[in-house]
Amino acid sequence: MKKLWGGRFQKTPEKWVDEFGASISFDKELVLEDLQGSLAHVHMLGQCGIIEPAEAEQIKTGLLLLKEKAENGELQFSVDYEDIHLNIEKLLIDEIGPVGGKLHTGRSRNDQVATDMHLYLKNHVKEITQLINEFQQTLLEKAKENVETILPGYTHLQRAQPISFAHHLLAYFWMLERDKQRFDESLKRINISPLGCGALAGTTFPIDRYLTAELLEFEGIYENSLDGVSDRDFIIEFLSNSSLMMMHLSRLCEELILWCSQEFQFVELDDTYATGSSMMPQKKNPDMAELIRGKTGRVYGHLFALLTTLKGLPLAYNKDMQEDKEGMFDTVRTVEGSLQIFIGMIGTLKVKKEKMKKATTEDFSNATELADYLAKKGMPFREAHEVVGKLVYTCIEKGIYLKDLSLQEYQDASSLFSSDIFETIDPYTAVAKRISDGGTGFSKVNEAIAKAENALL
Repeated sequence: MKKLWGGRFQKTPEKWVDEFGASISFDKELVLEDLQGSLAHVHMLGQCGIIEPAEAEQIKTGLLLLKEKAENGELQFSVDYEDIHLNIEKLLIDEIGPVGGKLHTGRSRNDQVATDMHLYLKNHVKEITQLINEFQQTLLEKAKENVETILPGYTHLQRAQPISFAHHLLAYFWMLERDKQRFDESLKRINISPLGCGALAGTTFPIDRYLTAELLEFEGIYENSLDGVSDRDFIIEFLSNSSLMMMHLSRLCEELILWCSQEFQFVELDDTYATGSSMMPQKKNPDMAELIRGKTGRVYGHLFALLTTLKGLPLAYNKDMQEDKEGMFDTVRTVEGSLQIFIGMIGTLKVKKEKMKKATTEDFSNATELADYLAKKGMPFREAHEVVGKLVYTCIEKGIYLKDLSLQEYQDASSLFSSDIFETIDPYTAVAKRISDGGTGFSKVNEAIAKAENALL
């Protein structure tokens, strides 16, 4: 079979070599973007008089027919034509005859593939930001239902201080807000056109790069043709942003996995997002949360793989850069799928409020309240810290909690203690009093919910 680029070659590769070098098995995912870029390119060729207007219309008609077939899943691709670009060109020629060969005038597969990936990521980044927005809304609704639901807050995975469950959920809301901002910001670098950069040096044809950029709704063009065909920063930035977001999702997965365990029993996942055991009938495993946690490493891997691929490449295009696509496609699927799962998983989450509340009465997470109590009465905080530490030790020795100490035992530790100490160490009171900006006090959580609602407008 004659290669579309084979004029200077006397031999053709063996079939297995063709298969090793071909990318059509995965870059066929760019079929609609490739057709979109080709439609803009041929329109420009006709407008600039580089090909006859009638030829441009004939090619457009053929491309639109291929687009319809692609949308209906009717296109058949062949490894013999290596990639999506040559496959489309061959299909176009089969459809409309030799005039289809004029489509490639004034462009290279190098600027063509870069254009396709810019178009692909532009569309998917917008979709991802919309999914983040929906997930934030889900978190916000769950937070509204749980402003006065209290649970232990943790540091070092040790109970630290009681907090509002809504406050905990809103921490993830704001992480996602930063993720969304990063994706939005990246569109400035995604939404520029490399089309017309050619193989590396531009072209001798009088093309209009600004026209094709406008047709493809890009905000500008690459100012340097070498940069235009070799730049993959925009993909690395996408993978980096995705890695950060997946890290946030993975942290929430870890908490959900802990919270729904027998040891915590703070929440219960809907059956839709759990699985059973083939051997143990009693099991309800948080598989979706575990899977997202696992897929986080997969996204990290794609980021490091592309950084490693690019680190030693001279300008401009090199075949190594064919390795930029599979990780990008997989990351898009992983990120979008993870967000969709989370929207449902949090939306249907059953919160066991009484279990959470009980946990705050069976620990020493109210110890800081005692230290603050003494400090407010004039004792230096460091001294107050020591007094309370000794009281905690006394409780541990007796197998009781701070609420179980008598007033006399408190006053033996410090004369500053009075009968109001028992109200002070009540977990509900402890949470309600934390009214510093950004804190877990119920009034501040309600303010935070209002700010979060404004952020989604």
